Amino acid sequence: MNDDPHGGWPGQDPDPARRPQRPAGPPRRPAGGQPPGYGQRQGPGPQGSGQAPWQRQGPPQQQPPPRRPQRPPVAPQHEPDLITHHEHNGTTDRGYDDRYDDQYEDEQHGPETDENGKPILTPAQRKKRRWRRIRRVLLALFCLFVVIPAIAFVITYFAVDVPSPQSVAATQGQAVTYYYADNTEMGKDVPKGGNRQILTPEQIPDIVKKAVIATEDASFETNSGFDVGGILRAVYNQVTAGKGGGSTISQQYIKVASGDDESSLARKWTELAKSFKMNQTYEKKDIISAYLNIIYFGRGAYGIESAAQSFFGKPAGELNASEAALLAGLIQQPGRSENPKVANERWTVALNRMVENKFISAADRANLQFPTPIPQADKQQAGVVNPFIRDKVKEELAANGITDDVYYKGGYKVYTTIDPKAQAAAEQAVAEGMKGQTDENLLNALVAVDPKTGGVKAYYGGPSIVKGPNGQDLRGRDWANTPQNPGSSMKPFDLTAYMQLGKGGINSTFDGSNNRQFGKQTIRNAGPGSSCSAQCTVSEAMQRSANTVFYDMVVNQTKPGPVAQAAKDAGVKPAPDGVSELFADNNIALGGGKTVVSPEDMAAAYATFAGDGQRRAKHFVAKVTNSQDEAAYSAPEEAKPAFADDSDKSKQIAGNVTESLKGVIPFSKLKCPNGHECAGKTGTQQHTYRAGEPASAKDANSQTWMVGYTPSISAAVWVGGDGDKALKGKNGKSIFGSTIAGPIWEKFISLYTKGKPGERFDKVKIIGGDDSNTVPSTQTPPEDGDDPDQTGTPSSTPSSPSSSRNEENPPSSSKNPPSSSENNEEGGNGPGRGGGGRGDNG
Repeated sequence: MNDDPHGGWPGQDPDPARRPQRPAGPPRRPAGGQPPGYGQRQGPGPQGSGQAPWQRQGPPQQQPPPRRPQRPPVAPQHEPDLITHHEHNGTTDRGYDDRYDDQYEDEQHGPETDENGKPILTPAQRKKRRWRRIRRVLLALFCLFVVIPAIAFVITYFAVDVPSPQSVAATQGQAVTYYYADNTEMGKDVPKGGNRQILTPEQIPDIVKKAVIATEDASFETNSGFDVGGILRAVYNQVTAGKGGGSTISQQYIKVASGDDESSLARKWTELAKSFKMNQTYEKKDIISAYLNIIYFGRGAYGIESAAQSFFGKPAGELNASEAALLAGLIQQPGRSENPKVANERWTVALNRMVENKFISAADRANLQFPTPIPQADKQQAGVVNPFIRDKVKEELAANGITDDVYYKGGYKVYTTIDPKAQAAAEQAVAEGMKGQTDENLLNALVAVDPKTGGVKAYYGGPSIVKGPNGQDLRGRDWANTPQNPGSSMKPFDLTAYMQLGKGGINSTFDGSNNRQFGKQTIRNAGPGSSCSAQCTVSEAMQRSANTVFYDMVVNQTKPGPVAQAAKDAGVKPAPDGVSELFADNNIALGGGKTVVSPEDMAAAYATFAGDGQRRAKHFVAKVTNSQDEAAYSAPEEAKPAFADDSDKSKQIAGNVTESLKGVIPFSKLKCPNGHECAGKTGTQQHTYRAGEPASAKDANSQTWMVGYTPSISAAVWVGGDGDKALKGKNGKSIFGSTIAGPIWEKFISLYTKGKPGERFDKVKIIGGDDSNTVPSTQTPPEDGDDPDQTGTPSSTPSSPSSSRNEENPPSSSKNPPSSSENNEEGGNGPGRGGGGRGDNG
């Protein structure tokens, strides 16, 4: 029997293979490739006649041409081999290599394939392949996120150094140079940090260290320079817009020391390595002391010794728990250290955390009182920048990434928008306008804004240095950034909201007569010159400042909310973004009650009217460069339509407001510069008479305004008192918007436009009328002492027609305005800031 399928005996054909027939398809082995010894006969064996009948199958079949693999046919069942076969009958193929059995079986029983020729895996095979891939991915992730970072961290650790407090202190306290808009130097801002000393751990009281640890890094004693939990919380707060960072005290030290606040992974990586190295190199007492010697607290004070002197006039070793808590709290907001509300909030946070960390007891906490910082001492020095302008610049830079703690470290050059000629004109106009005034309670401010850029051209907030109770020089208060009742200067926003809502235009008519009743409130006009007919146009009412018209407009047409929104659209920034307050009750119609606006905001808002309804962000800084003259900040120059989504509609509304304000200028006995059109509005807030005051206080006023503009400049002038005080002008007469503030504004505008080409406002289509100018600009001005802008106060009881200013019947009490913000007919003018006022008279 010939069992060899490839090499039979001589003269014999090989018998067919007894194995199951291989499925049709490509050759099982490469052409010409056969294993060694395959097909060679090993010893003699029976021939021909010795083969079993079922083994004699005839000649071997020819190999079919290659074709696509198919499922193999089921092999036929054979009887078991006889004992005489193979090894027992001497026909064993001893040259066969069993290494090919696996290959044969794989091909014989190989996986099914899909239509693309790819094998179809069994569930077990798929599971095996899936886990193999998972293992490979996990290994790659482990190397990527553990092994490689660990190696990199070790390399970084040995490559970096931790700077000493002495080397950090040497880089702090650099002067900042200021420039005017024409690139001439304005002055330098040199930090007044007091006695800068590097204290040892023993010189810093434990209560100071504990206050800072509790407030800034409760895990300080146990962390290794970074807190994983804190980092995760910081990431969570970033994602959820929450508050709180993840930096430890060590990390804050490194960030301050490096002066690099860039939000990058490379910086954070280096910071982590340095803070870790710092904790491996130094003791905790040395780390907290180093931190306290270089951190910024505000008032130009770097380090705890300098801060103790600047805020409390004592060395750091004498600080008590309450003072330590305030300084610890201010580390997070050093630029707002002079804001009483912020300072109190930060003091409270620090004390509460000290209790939580058991550094002080709850009983001790309850007995502590807020430690009022000493007034800031200052001196008028040549070559030093105006402190009010400096503060506004620092506030703007802090909002754009150059925070107070790095402000004195970059050797910065600040190029402001302040025009030196405009600044000089502002100071000259104020000096001339206040000349001869004897009332020591009279204060003033002037701000001018460019309508085409939003840049502040002039900023005067009053004297920057005032005398203290003991004759020492103290920093003055910035009245340009202090909000006051705006009085009738709020009325243009009433009109803006009226046109925004499509209620009417400047030709619409209202009843402008005196002593009109609104629910239980009686609204009066200031005098005969401020009243008009029962069919009074809005244009004439604006010129005469008829209170009854605008109160009617707001209460019955626009409602208070849209008026507040119109003011914000124009550029007034209420808290928390600014200092102004737009309280949406009926009092807002006449600029009284709780509605208060700063001169700075008023100049910016009127600039939007002058700028064809395009609002541009008010700013003091044009650009900032560092010590290498590299750009550190540039102010954005973008304009947005303020009063409508469409620029043309916004321009039309602003142009109509301007048309209504043109007639106010001659009616208030003021003049525009030659060749320049101008528009504006005066405002006066009445003083609330109190028992015990002299009779002359009954007709006194507390705040006066003049806000106006040409196409190229908007200026707001405020003359008033600190709160609701009865103010008097020359010869003891009451002051009005047109008596002091108005002439100051006129003088400034005249000086500013001198030598400049003439200019006129663009004409716009009148809303609710034809294209003609309907503003009656030739009305007879009122007599002296009869200010048309004086706004009477809503009264709960009617008065005689002759008592147009409600002088003899003031409100019986200074009750607060109603809390309702929409159509509150009970709402009368309540007290303004500083004790109130009976309404707006200007």
